[in-house]
Amino acid sequence: MIKSLQDTFTLHNGVKMPGFGLGVYKTADGEEVINAIKYAVKAGYRAIDTAALYFNEDGVGEGIKQCGLPREEIFVTTKVWNSDQGYDATLAAFEKSRKKLDVDYVDLYLIHWPVKEKYKETWRAMEELYRSGKVRAIGVSNFHQHHLEDLMTTAKIKPMVNQIELHPMLSQVGLRDYCHSQNIAVTAWSPLAKGRLMEDPVLVEIAKRHNKTVAQVILRWHVQNGVIVIPKSTHEHRIVENADIFDFTLDEADMKAINALNINERLGQNPDNFHFDF
Repeated sequence: MIKSLQDTFTLHNGVKMPGFGLGVYKTADGEEVINAIKYAVKAGYRAIDTAALYFNEDGVGEGIKQCGLPREEIFVTTKVWNSDQGYDATLAAFEKSRKKLDVDYVDLYLIHWPVKEKYKETWRAMEELYRSGKVRAIGVSNFHQHHLEDLMTTAKIKPMVNQIELHPMLSQVGLRDYCHSQNIAVTAWSPLAKGRLMEDPVLVEIAKRHNKTVAQVILRWHVQNGVIVIPKSTHEHRIVENADIFDFTLDEADMKAINALNINERLGQNPDNFHFDF
């Protein structure tokens, strides 16, 4: 469990990944994403999570340049989109992302969704990128256990990270336990359930008792579960507030009460039955 904003998880290849970062999904390219990154770095964040799909990699690269820290102090994650999966297409997509970000290397590259019949070839390209040193770590996103097990029948390198939808309404205990047993770090996307829980009476009561916001309580719950979190915001006060979770601890009763909110409800697509344009 991380104990400060800049604490890291050591991935199974030895790379250290910050346990708390800024997600930039639906953050507009240009000034909005540049400013969000500058606010986050000023607040102590050291990880930025983007994707080709987010159409803001140019702005992320500019934000990293303008943030005042050397490139090597910022952990950058991006992802290959579904229409770019397959061996050759993934290599080309990576180069496009790298150029947009204007970096020599990417810290973590993920397969965004498990596109059937393509993700094994995509993974072969990811392994090539890793071996070449263009990527410091490789992983997947939205993979169920059966996708991971299938991938590992041909993979030479085990994924280092699985980024999944995860929040108190979808706690994914089985998948988390499996990933942790395989030494695959888990990152939560939509960790705050898109704001759906902000008035939940259980969380409101816990937040009141700790003199914290509901968002801070939820993020603390993730941290105490050993999960990496990447909450998204473009507002400086919210970016600072989201990270202010290291001065309190949820007790066992709090954790149980939050765990009990699980109803296996997805706010995004199910990886077994997702519909996107390819």
